[in-house]
Amino acid sequence: MPKKKTGQRKKAEKQRLRQKSLASSFHQRNLAERPCNFLMECDACHRQQKNRAFCYFCSAVQRLPVCGHCGKQKCMQKTGDCIIKHPGEYTVGMRLVGAICDHCEAWICHGRKCLSTHACECPLRDAECVECKRGVWDHGGRIFRCSFCDTFLCEDDQFEHQASCQVLESESYKCASCNRLGSFSCTRCKVCFCDDHVKRKGFKYTKSDPLPCPKCNYILQETKDLSMSTRRYDYGRQSGENADADDDDGGYSYSSFSYNYGGSAAREDAADDDDDDDDDDDDDDDDDDDDDDDDNEDDDEEEEEGEKETSDVTKEVVKELEELKTDQ
Repeated sequence: MPKKKTGQRKKAEKQRLRQKSLASSFHQRNLAERPCNFLMECDACHRQQKNRAFCYFCSAVQRLPVCGHCGKQKCMQKTGDCIIKHPGEYTVGMRLVGAICDHCEAWICHGRKCLSTHACECPLRDAECVECKRGVWDHGGRIFRCSFCDTFLCEDDQFEHQASCQVLESESYKCASCNRLGSFSCTRCKVCFCDDHVKRKGFKYTKSDPLPCPKCNYILQETKDLSMSTRRYDYGRQSGENADADDDDGGYSYSSFSYNYGGSAAREDAADDDDDDDDDDDDDDDDDDDDDDDDNEDDDEEEEEGEKETSDVTKEVVKELEELKTDQ
């Protein structure tokens, strides 16, 4: 029969499980909640920015620095892993710091654990915005991750990128290798895959794990669970006459007869040109009608002259006949 657990042993096991859950939750925290990515306000210029050792705008040193690994602002350990021992007193300010991280540009406290592990565990180690290609040292804002493709984004491009992240590179939902409908989508490559081409040959898959992308090994998701849309054109061959409502705001669009670069004003000019052409055509038709009338009048005059000549000839013949009768 196994020995009965004592209260001290039960307490030790609970504490061990609690510490294990805390350690796992530390690595699963959101990037915005990490101490090295906290929101900080400068004491000198009062501008908000990412937690860093020196102000990005005025290069001022903060009065109360925050550790970029553990997030503490005041060391209260009388005995512990502090490299600089301070028994019997609490340390704040510059007495707290021990180093500056080269990746996140934040202060690191003088604790042995923070100094030895933060450089390898820094979440901003390879942080470069996928849109503007700027790193932590190139801008003063915080760093975020896209909720769809899990790439780094700066504070300026995070909303614009996530609004257009679920757009495929193709014009349909068909598989990249065949004409079948793609049931799986990669939000990083922006490509769909069917059930046959989603798995690579010679690669072992486990049933419980989600399928990776054949191109980038990122986790695939079902297309029906996402709000994926296809690539569209706001100008060019798909605009046509349906884009007249958008042309009122300005810009340009291709039409079937002419190019329109000035919105409604250009269309009015084109309409005026068409009216002028119609007027010219009407004038030409009137000229043609006048010419026809002149020709008809000339023909009538010639006919009248011919009739007069025939009447004069007949009168002369009648006079000659009368003179012959009188002579006889």
